[in-house]
Amino acid sequence: MLFSADFYPTQEEAIAQLGQYFQSPEEDDVDESGILQVLHKVELKEADSEYLQARTANIMEKIPEIDGKLNQAAAGWKTKRMGKVELTILRLALYEMLYDDAIPEKVSINEAVELAKKFGGNDSPSFVNGILAKFVVKGARAAGEAKAPEENRASGENQDSQETRGSQEIQASQETHVSQEPQDTPGNKESEA
Repeated sequence: MLFSADFYPTQEEAIAQLGQYFQSPEEDDVDESGILQVLHKVELKEADSEYLQARTANIMEKIPEIDGKLNQAAAGWKTKRMGKVELTILRLALYEMLYDDAIPEKVSINEAVELAKKFGGNDSPSFVNGILAKFVVKGARAAGEAKAPEENRASGENQDSQETRGSQEIQASQETHVSQEPQDTPGNKESEA
């Protein structure tokens, strides 16, 4: 799990370094595609560096698909209007929820909310939580997209399947910070063009 990997001597050091990069990336840290490149500035074990580079490449490959799903799920919010911190956290968490079977969805959400608390504004945790909750309600890995629960019932699922998923949703909601609607993000609040 990328969120909980122990790449730094202390958690506080990691938080301080990430905070600095989010607030003021240096020009030489951004490559031609606009991606922040900071791994070269942090002393990592070779295996950790390889893991992070591979994970980053995998996420970058899926960004168009992930952003499309985020745009569907975020009523009234498009990825271009979201703050960079919130969008980065959402992309990482949704990638884990959709493509990494080793990480339970509720863990991805909980860690995303914790990152939003550390690096985002006051409304970031509830915004991130609300968006990701829509994927848990549907079952992100099973479907790969967010739908309202009513759409699931209309699609002809059998009652047993709905009841099983319903109890799983309740359990996931209780074990994570799951709410149903995102709050305003403190990120870019420009009007949608």
